[in-house]
Amino acid sequence: MNADDRALIDAFESLTLGLEHWTQRTHVAIAFLYLTEHGHAGALDRLRGRIKAFNLHHGIEETPTSGYNETTTAALLTLVDSVRRAYAEHLPAPDAESFCDAHPELMSKHVLRFFYSPGRRLHPDAKERFVEPDLAPLPAPPGRRLILPGSTTTSAREMPPFVEAEQAAPGTGEAAG
Repeated sequence: MNADDRALIDAFESLTLGLEHWTQRTHVAIAFLYLTEHGHAGALDRLRGRIKAFNLHHGIEETPTSGYNETTTAALLTLVDSVRRAYAEHLPAPDAESFCDAHPELMSKHVLRFFYSPGRRLHPDAKERFVEPDLAPLPAPPGRRLILPGSTTTSAREMPPFVEAEQAAPGTGEAAG
């Protein structure tokens, strides 16, 4: 971890990071650093506690639409981890800044809209526990095997990151099923 990464983590953990600096890029950078240091499960535990402390420190109210959201945190962490692993050889990132620069697709605060409808991600249950997406599946997190319908392949490494819910019937252009 370089000096800039250490300073970012220290500011976040000591609650000296200003609210105006809690951007999508900062969230992704911290997720990347926690994943690198603690793995997926450890990063999620750490992010959960630190975001809650950060929100409390900055007076962010816990309401149905604001405050900590377990689904948002877990889903974004899973995306960051999947991208980090998938591009490790082709776009190696020695630090958080390099990772964020190499992956602008993660910099939109709306990235989870590809996976969740507003009603699903902002549902009260989603604040307290991880809720599976309703628009498209997230990539499988490490240690979780993804099995595609009609496939005998179970290695997440060999699987495409997204599975379409319906496939076209051969030669018809119509959805099968």
